[in-house]
Amino acid sequence: MITPDLLAITRLAAPSPLLADLGPREVMLLALGAVLVLLGILFLVFFAKYFTLWLQAYMSNARISPLSLVWMGLRQVKPAVIVEGKIMAMQAGVGTNPETGITTQRLEAHYLAGGDVPRVINAIIAAQRADIDLDFDRAAAIDLAGRDVLDAVRTSVHPKVIDCPDPNTSPKSTLSAVAKNGVELKIRARVTVRTSLSQLIGGATEDTIIARVGEGIITSIGSAEDHLEVMENPDRISKAVLARGLDAHTAFEIVSIDIADIDIGENIGARLQADQAEADTRKAQALAEQRRANAIAREQEMKANVAQNRAAVLLAQAEVPKAMARAFREGNLETISRNGI
Repeated sequence: MITPDLLAITRLAAPSPLLADLGPREVMLLALGAVLVLLGILFLVFFAKYFTLWLQAYMSNARISPLSLVWMGLRQVKPAVIVEGKIMAMQAGVGTNPETGITTQRLEAHYLAGGDVPRVINAIIAAQRADIDLDFDRAAAIDLAGRDVLDAVRTSVHPKVIDCPDPNTSPKSTLSAVAKNGVELKIRARVTVRTSLSQLIGGATEDTIIARVGEGIITSIGSAEDHLEVMENPDRISKAVLARGLDAHTAFEIVSIDIADIDIGENIGARLQADQAEADTRKAQALAEQRRANAIAREQEMKANVAQNRAAVLLAQAEVPKAMARAFREGNLETISRNGI
């Protein structure tokens, strides 16, 4: 039995009279048109999403095509970051060379490598304004090495002052050095450095500069005959330290070393001499006490020897009567009176 519902389904499943009149070619064209319409709709969606960025780049002569923006989104790259960096570079007039300059592909590669694209562009612009030779490859390498490339350029233009010792990392606020006469000097120095972009990658940091400068100051004071020489001419320390070339293999170039403060500390030489004299006194007292103890022991030994000899004499005296009695008995001893009878 055919129900009304089954009849309705049969009618829907039957081919449409319009499609039935079309040939295979017309069906293929219709399917192709539907696909093109679908692709066009998807393209319009993507284009509408990046239209503002493309228009901004186009008005700034950044030369970024809409398809490039779409591919950036598919490659997990933020198009806004690339467009902003490209616009800044074009407006500043840096990196216009298509082979070595700032191209869209280079910006994308640096972004995918984990770099900070806006900071690199700002650093290149600042370097160009300061007439410093810094291309995109070197700036990107510095950024990927973990260094702040923008701060490095700023430090190259405006030298940085480092306290020696650094109060943020060192528990002591001054350097302690002793001259040859034994007087301690407490010194606080200020080191003016400029970033060396050519040695920034792989170069030593500020801690190495502080350590080398501190070592040089202590060595220079230690070689002085008198602390008064250092007090009269503190610049001699600065010149001696600068002559050592302490900025070798570092990321900085030392501009100057200035002695900010110098104070007289303890007379360590006199204290050491006093300690040595006290130690010598204690040693002499110990030796004297040892000699006294030896003398007392020797005295006791002599007393014992005297007592032993006295006992031997008493024993010998006790044998005399026995010998006399034995001589009398044997007739070997005669008594003689006073009259000779």
